[in-house]
Amino acid sequence: MRPDEVANAALVAWGGSEEQSRLIKYRENVVFEVRLRDGTRAALRLHRPGYQTRGAIEAELIWMRGLADAGQEVPVPVPTNTGALTATAGDRIVSVVTWVGGLPIGSAEQPLGGDAAAQETLMERLGGLIGRLHGATDALGLPATTERPRWDAEGYLGERPLWGRFWENPSFSTDERALIGRARERAREDIGRLVRSGSDFGLIHADCLRENVLDDGRSLKLIDFDDSGWGFRSYDLATAIFQSLEESALTQIVRGLLRGHGEVRPGSDAGQHLPLFVMLRTFASAGWITARSSADDPSQRLYAERAVRMATHYLAGSTPWDRTLD
Repeated sequence: MRPDEVANAALVAWGGSEEQSRLIKYRENVVFEVRLRDGTRAALRLHRPGYQTRGAIEAELIWMRGLADAGQEVPVPVPTNTGALTATAGDRIVSVVTWVGGLPIGSAEQPLGGDAAAQETLMERLGGLIGRLHGATDALGLPATTERPRWDAEGYLGERPLWGRFWENPSFSTDERALIGRARERAREDIGRLVRSGSDFGLIHADCLRENVLDDGRSLKLIDFDDSGWGFRSYDLATAIFQSLEESALTQIVRGLLRGHGEVRPGSDAGQHLPLFVMLRTFASAGWITARSSADDPSQRLYAERAVRMATHYLAGSTPWDRTLD
């Protein structure tokens, strides 16, 4: 069956729909815009087979519902007619969440809009949003046994990282692969120190990219919690600036993000470890593209170059945003 046929068949569990579903994303999950019979506008997700267990998907949905109950503007799970959080269609687990209005603040393919001052203000708002997400999550007190992926030393750097064996990216030269290996070993040591020091850790979104941040003209909202899991809060800040590493206003972007997050969570150390976690995001992305593109795809080199650049900075104790952040 085609994905749209699977989606329409799956909708029966939610009472069906009198309107045709509309494909809006075909990546890790296949996502459709749908209208339920009661008129509710929603997003139906066909989850990628084998990526998340049903328990992990339902844990994500329970967390989102708790965040919404706490006043956070996030997608809310829509139960099936029998009250279940998920259904099955073919080899796919299916979930439905409420539609969140607004437009993405940008995309990976285009420079961030606005001048440096506008970009700093936008990122300050995003830092505050991420900080409120972390605070609301902590207040929920979800058990540590909640089944979600773990963005920890093994999840980033182990033999089977969550997003793939980044050091096997085919576009790395021999010298670059050795550099990545040195950075990988030092990062393991640094993560160990963060664990021992009690660094800010808990459930994180783990993918605060521009496409996943919506602006409705009133507030910013996060969508797409599919990669969420247990991790260091620094990683959410890192994913928020990952797409801005080539921006001319990178210093202002980082300054705004850290200021916004710090105002909401003044006791968090998340902003202190940004170089490590930005590098880890470039590693994860280099692994992600390795498993999804041919060796001669130009994207392989783009992601590899980012990883090499951040590893070089990390090992040298510098950052691309080294100009004063005061």
